[in-house]
Amino acid sequence: MKAPLSLGIVTGSMSRKAGGLFNSVRKSAIHLAEAGADVSVYALDDQHSAEDMGAWEPLVPHVLPVRMGGVFSHSPELPKLLAEAGHELLHLHGIWQLQSREVNRWKRRTGRPVMISPRGMLDPWALANSGWKKRIVGTWFENRNLRDADCLHALNASEEASMRAYGLTNPVAVIPNATDLPDIGPRTDHEGRKTLLFLGRIHPKKGLSELADAWVLAVEARPELAKEWHLAIAGWDDGGHVEALQSRIAASGIDDSVSILGPAFGEEKDRLLRAADAFILPSHSEGLPMSVLEAWAYRLPVLMTAECNLPEGFENGAAIAITTKPAKLAESLARCLLDTDLAPLGEAGRALVEKHFSWPRVAAQHLEVYHWLLHGGERPACVRADGA
Repeated sequence: MKAPLSLGIVTGSMSRKAGGLFNSVRKSAIHLAEAGADVSVYALDDQHSAEDMGAWEPLVPHVLPVRMGGVFSHSPELPKLLAEAGHELLHLHGIWQLQSREVNRWKRRTGRPVMISPRGMLDPWALANSGWKKRIVGTWFENRNLRDADCLHALNASEEASMRAYGLTNPVAVIPNATDLPDIGPRTDHEGRKTLLFLGRIHPKKGLSELADAWVLAVEARPELAKEWHLAIAGWDDGGHVEALQSRIAASGIDDSVSILGPAFGEEKDRLLRAADAFILPSHSEGLPMSVLEAWAYRLPVLMTAECNLPEGFENGAAIAITTKPAKLAESLARCLLDTDLAPLGEAGRALVEKHFSWPRVAAQHLEVYHWLLHGGERPACVRADGA
């Protein structure tokens, strides 16, 4: 019997601290193992690692002790473990951290292939955020790591374009994220106020300050909005932004129709998605947001920016385009929530996920690329060469 492909997955965090990567990298790894790959996961230890370990079953990630902090966080154990494992291929998820340097050293030492998923971290907004730090890290090790990769992984065409704009000429595999499909029937109207849900990390990238300002303007223009709808913001505080957001909401006098609920995982996250009536993501920049795929899987109509990089949602009638400019966003909120039949959007979203964003489909595409990197042959359909 042919031995299974030996794959090492390297990422910064294997816990909820990673945000959307906690779901996307974890589910990808589990489904790759189910498809027959021998998968080992390597991640740095953090405050949630022990609590979230069970979510990786049947996989047991290597959780590595950390030295230093921030971009300089690293584990001296990583190169030793990679050397001992003898993997045929490494897949790095996320960049701008010292794990990149160790992956690149592994490649130069072994000559074996490496695939890198920047996960939206080369998009223009992401590059501009703490841009001086990224320029230093890029010069130090990350640019070489990216150039040396045998294949890059983009979640969509927009992310591929960002890679090309950065000057990378590597082959790029365009493979989306995916999500699970919960058992949930068609949604029906209920008594009382409806809920517009945001679910994700609390960070300026997500456009929540702009959303709060827009909610004020929308309620001023259409007071019935606050009587018919409630804005629920659920998520964990990434960098100490919750207090400022709470103060902004309280000072605006909209706290009777807006709530900040704190982090939501597992059963609480499921409860929020089942109880919501619509979903919003007014983000400035995304790779491919797991939160939108999850909302569609729960048959929720979605309001999102073009920067969420899911044009399929607009093309298939599953989402309404919004902006991060408060005045225009306010107009969209009032129109969509008070004057639009949103139910068809939720049904279209569920159908879209069922057809294009399932984990077995995504795992099969990744395996096809891995085997191509190892054995050559015809280039997979999802892989694009520079200029192709």
